[in-house]
Amino acid sequence: QVQLVESEGGLVQAGGSLRLSCAASGRTFRRNVMGWFRQAPGKERDFVAAIDSSGVVTYYADSVKGRFTISRDNARNTVYLQMNSLKPEDTAVYYCAARNSFVPSLNRVEYDYWGQGTQVTVSS
Repeated sequence: QVQLVESEGGLVQAGGSLRLSCAASGRTFRRNVMGWFRQAPGKERDFVAAIDSSGVVTYYADSVKGRFTISRDNARNTVYLQMNSLKPEDTAVYYCAARNSFVPSLNRVEYDYWGQGTQVTVSS
């Protein structure tokens, strides 16, 4: 069993930056693919970024490529999402997720564990 706890999100102005973190419990973190997803009001939960267990291979949604960076610290059982050049359309609840696999996925149904979500609001 893996429990995921995201850091607090926040309110930031357009063009600003914010870093989210997600702390994982359990002894399998080093073997888990980790991902970030987001859900805006009235919309589906969408893929944002994923990282493989080693931290070498990363994937990004086209909408965040070049602005967001996913990383992980296996010694601290933590995954991060650095968000730069934020836009109002980035406003959403952000979720951390873990997958019991070495293979990253962009599909939310392939993730096994989820955090509670954290609100990120970008004002124009």
